[in-house]
Amino acid sequence: MKQGTGNREQGTARERLPRARAALPRSPFPVPRSPHQTGFSLIELVAVIILIGIALSVVSFSFTKSLGNAKVQAASRDLVAALRYTRGQAIVKGQQAALDIDLQNNTYQAPGKALVQLPHEMHMTLLTADSEQTGATSGRIRFFPDGASTGGHISIFMGQREWRINVSWLTGQVVREEVAAR
Repeated sequence: MKQGTGNREQGTARERLPRARAALPRSPFPVPRSPHQTGFSLIELVAVIILIGIALSVVSFSFTKSLGNAKVQAASRDLVAALRYTRGQAIVKGQQAALDIDLQNNTYQAPGKALVQLPHEMHMTLLTADSEQTGATSGRIRFFPDGASTGGHISIFMGQREWRINVSWLTGQVVREEVAAR
């Protein structure tokens, strides 16, 4: 009987051995089949990192350029709104109203409104009637009760971009346009 028990114990020990091996944790990564397929080379990793860097720099440059473009467009739209507001005030109140522009300080002011300063990277030019120039670097565009104006145009520059705001002397109409890059 001992022999039978011994064989059973030996058989049990043999059965336990494969179970013990099966209980070992398996790697989640596949084992390469050949020594030539062991992963990525250093050159491949560096190439991918360089490509990612180039892509990020292009995206950031494009984003910065569009952000600057949006700033200038917003500033020119605000100036158009101030001119239209000034014209509306002249018509509603039945008296002359003027938008004052200071080129040296990069500011403008509509009647009864706060002084507005353009961002430092932008600058303006003003073309208006001689009678409306209030100084060497300042002037105004005046609107009359019938809606007409002294006319002129204001250009806003940022880098190579220019937006021109034209004010018709006959009708007082205010129009903003983007001028081709200089």
